[in-house]
Amino acid sequence: MRKRPTINDVAAASGVSRGTVSRVLNGQGNVSLSAEMAVRRAVAETGYVVNRAARSLKTSRTGSIVMVLSEPQERLFEDPNFSVLMRVATNQLAERDMSLVLMIAGDDDGRERVARYLRGGHTDGALLVSAHAGDPLLEDIERAGVPAVACGAVLGRESVVPYAAADDRGGARAMTEYLVGQGRRRIGMITGPLDTPGGSLRLEGFTSVLGRKATKKMVVHGDYTQVGGEQAMRRLLEGVPDLDAVFVASDLMAAGALQVLHAAGRRVPEDVAVGGFDDSAIASATRPMLTTVRQPLAQVAEETVRLLTALLDEQAVEPIVLPTELIVRDSA
Repeated sequence: MRKRPTINDVAAASGVSRGTVSRVLNGQGNVSLSAEMAVRRAVAETGYVVNRAARSLKTSRTGSIVMVLSEPQERLFEDPNFSVLMRVATNQLAERDMSLVLMIAGDDDGRERVARYLRGGHTDGALLVSAHAGDPLLEDIERAGVPAVACGAVLGRESVVPYAAADDRGGARAMTEYLVGQGRRRIGMITGPLDTPGGSLRLEGFTSVLGRKATKKMVVHGDYTQVGGEQAMRRLLEGVPDLDAVFVASDLMAAGALQVLHAAGRRVPEDVAVGGFDDSAIASATRPMLTTVRQPLAQVAEETVRLLTALLDEQAVEPIVLPTELIVRDSA
């Protein structure tokens, strides 16, 4: 059998010292461009592969980050936002020669699997996606001593868990003000789960504009799924038959709401204006195309990874909130 190439083979093939090879492979500075190019050429020629197990023993790092999705598994494939987060995070971590591991924590069994994984020391840090207030997994993460950053604030733990997020409250306020400016007088809302920042803060933005007009019957709670949007829209029409506009807290739920309105014979936007939130791929695929709030999801993902890698490097971090943008299309 052919002997596996070593770092010494790379050093010999590149004509530089073993220390220089190590600095190049670890992404450290103080290496000339010519030496770096020579090392990378030698790596390709020799077929050298970094021994991650040995590196882990030396650095106490695993070279991996776990993304924890606190939703049922089917949401991963239904909601396009999650694929954006995964793609961006994977690319960002690859630049540091780190891997992304996805784990689902949508039920008790899933949360226990994640907790065991963290306690076992299999990851350097955790990216929390769609974390819900009061989730017991948050305490497991703290007990495991694993650095964690959230994509979106964790309600009640904003000062404990660093996060990057879009301006949910401001985006919802902008959408509601737009609907009011269009002359809509009976404006309802379909919220997300209120134990998530998108659910709670978008509702706050909505009520901050309408005040007392945002009565309980004008607000129905959803679950960020298309079926949930359909069910919530039916309840809203039953309670408010003269509804002339609805702000839906996600594009996916808005797609469900549009189907129910069409089935009920309500023209969009003539009879009922519909606004969404996200500006995901769904927004331009609905008929009519969806007026929505664009959240810079790719940038949020980049900032989330940046915060986590800063924590791993023992740097101080602060929460990041990015602005949203109202995108006007045909539905409102």
